[in-house]
Amino acid sequence: MNEIPILDLRRIEANIIKPIYEEMALEIGHEKAEKILGAAIEKAAIEQGKSLAEESEGGPSLRAFISLFERWKMGGALEVEVLEETDEQFDFNVTRCRYAETYKEMGLGKIGHLLSCGRDGSFCKGYDPSIELDRGQTIMQGATHCDFRYRVQKTS
Repeated sequence: MNEIPILDLRRIEANIIKPIYEEMALEIGHEKAEKILGAAIEKAAIEQGKSLAEESEGGPSLRAFISLFERWKMGGALEVEVLEETDEQFDFNVTRCRYAETYKEMGLGKIGHLLSCGRDGSFCKGYDPSIELDRGQTIMQGATHCDFRYRVQKTS
């Protein structure tokens, strides 16, 4: 399969979003513009998660999600240190994020968390609501690394 790396897709999206966001910010202020942008991107991420769940052979699972994760790393977009990988838990740190670097280069560092980081947990809602992300910090917002902690929540 000849896929466009997600980093390239995000760059294309950001080139489209940037002038729209800037115009919204002038008209309604940065706070409202960010709220609208965040809500739209969250909805898009949920829909993308649903779409990829439908493509998952055997249905969505954390193990299938882990294999999908390779798409986000494609082309060296992320450098990661995997800490734990099981059927119930996937923990890793991102030590280099070219998504953050790209948004900063484009002058979008202030909203980069909306364009990329905010998608991560929302994607899970669409893909498999039992998979939850706990992340306390991101490179995009100034940390030395991003701490991704995915868990499958048991249903009673």
